[in-house]
Amino acid sequence: MVAKAPYTVGTRGSALAMTQSKMAADSVAEAGGFELGMVTVKTEGDVLTGPLSQMGGTGVFAATLRTRLLEGVVDLAVHSLKDLPSAPCPGLVIGATPEREDPRDALCARDGLTLDTLPLGARVGTGSPRRAAQLLALRPDLTIVDIRGNVGTRLARVTGNEAYGVGGAGLHGEKKLGAITGDCDAVILAASGLKRLSLEETITEYLPTDRVVPAPGQGSLALEVREGELGGEPTPLGAAVTAVDHLPTRLAVTAERALLRRLEAGCAAPIGAYAYIKDDQLTLDICVAATNGSETLRQSLTTDQLTLEAAAALGVRAAEQLLEQGAASLAGLETAFGN
Repeated sequence: MVAKAPYTVGTRGSALAMTQSKMAADSVAEAGGFELGMVTVKTEGDVLTGPLSQMGGTGVFAATLRTRLLEGVVDLAVHSLKDLPSAPCPGLVIGATPEREDPRDALCARDGLTLDTLPLGARVGTGSPRRAAQLLALRPDLTIVDIRGNVGTRLARVTGNEAYGVGGAGLHGEKKLGAITGDCDAVILAASGLKRLSLEETITEYLPTDRVVPAPGQGSLALEVREGELGGEPTPLGAAVTAVDHLPTRLAVTAERALLRRLEAGCAAPIGAYAYIKDDQLTLDICVAATNGSETLRQSLTTDQLTLEAAAALGVRAAEQLLEQGAASLAGLETAFGN
């Protein structure tokens, strides 16, 4: 019999956030043998409008959740890891990174089109400078349309996908009145989010990581708790959270976030980083691009030491080499949010 415990999970209110938080909460509850309540928190990023890169970066989605966690209003916060600033938050710790979902970017296009078959000058929607830069490097003719909003709202920007913005496909009617629909030939979204929402049918092409390098942490969740939960003697919640940690994922995202932290880059910087374990080695692939896609700098480094310390060192080493090769100037890191 499952015993009730006074633990609560803080989550944003979007369909994707709620789905991800429930997945994580169920895993933690099973590991700990207790129940977890859910508390919806409206973050600054959910209220503000305009380009994400001009709103203070992806941290706007995490700040309010972290405040509620520090205040004791909630006991566990579930984040998309790529939404968390790379700098640690005093008083909080990432207690677990569950096994990563598909890290790739996904093209959702009209008429089953792919990146290579999109017509000349096609309109592609994304709010990510990283995605825009790498797309333009591959297809300079594309017209990038700056978009944001929940998954349903973004899918509705594609001609033929308007229904996804009005409560279709289990998106709970998230579309706001007056939202733009059908003005793009395609949009780019994280494959992980689409899979978690059972929306794989909207994907017309999975973009290989060696072609479009994902955002650091993409596809991963971060389960954040107060430091005291994991202190000398972990609490029941701390022990349950630790039990769902996935070491290969933790190693990979540690390298990716160490790179980002050393580069002092925020979400306005067009930087992709993807680490993975293969043949007993941790490999870190990086792409730094000019915002207009006119130039890219790619690098791949490995380590055979599968420890968190070695993973972090790999990210720092990669960043140092990139800086020596002019990455800061290329990607505009001197002016990008996060410095």
